[in-house]
This record gives sequence, C-alpha cells and structure tokens, in this order.
Amino acid sequence: VQLQASGGGLVQAGDSLRLSCAASGRTFSTYVMAWFRQPPGKEREFVAAISGSGGSTRYVDFVNGRFTISRDNVMKMVHLQMNSLKPEDTAVYYCAADSVGLRLRVTTHEYDYWGQGTLVTVSS
Repeated sequence: VQLQASGGGLVQAGDSLRLSCAASGRTFSTYVMAWFRQPPGKEREFVAAISGSGGSTRYVDFVNGRFTISRDNVMKMVHLQMNSLKPEDTAVYYCAADSVGLRLRVTTHEYDYWGQGTLVTVSS
C-alpha cells in the first residue's frame, strides 16, 4: 500500500484547509485510515481515524468539532477537512493505514503504512 498526502499550505488563523490522501491497493475499503500530525519539535500525535466503510470515526479531543475525516472507497481517497485553524495546528500531517482494520486505533505503532506528510502552517 502506498499513501500520498497532499493539500497542506500556509494559511491564516481561522481559515480552512482540506487534506487529501491517495491510496493504492485492492483492499483499501478494509483499512482503517487515519491522520496524525507532528508539530515542530514534538512527537507525532493522533488526529482522526475512520473505519473501512466510513461509518465510524474517532477524533482527538483538541479537534473539538473543527476537523472532519471522510473517505471515498471508489477513488481510494481519505480527506481531512480542517476548519477554524489555529496556530497550534501547525504541523506536518500524515495519513496512515491500518491493514488489520478492526478498531480505530490512536497510536502510531498500530498503523503499518504511512504517507510522506504534508506541511500545514497556520499564521496568527
């Protein structure tokens, strides 16, 4: 499975961005997909995950309704819509795939495929 993240950029506080992750692989619809982020000088942290069908989602508390994860299994894409961005959202955002796909996991070691990351910078 190969993952290609895109959509990052420089925005101002309060703006919106939509990140996308294109995936390869025949069994994409069975994977749990997730977004993680790594702020400058900090460890990678969980942001959101979505089940293979798209029927279940999970978010970290600091998202607080601002972010929405979605997926398109026909196009093999997963998206992260980010609204009301804050300077503390500045990070490299990574998409990840869990091929086991049984739970919406939140730790990095439980995801076996990773994209290359896309940088989001939010200015104040």
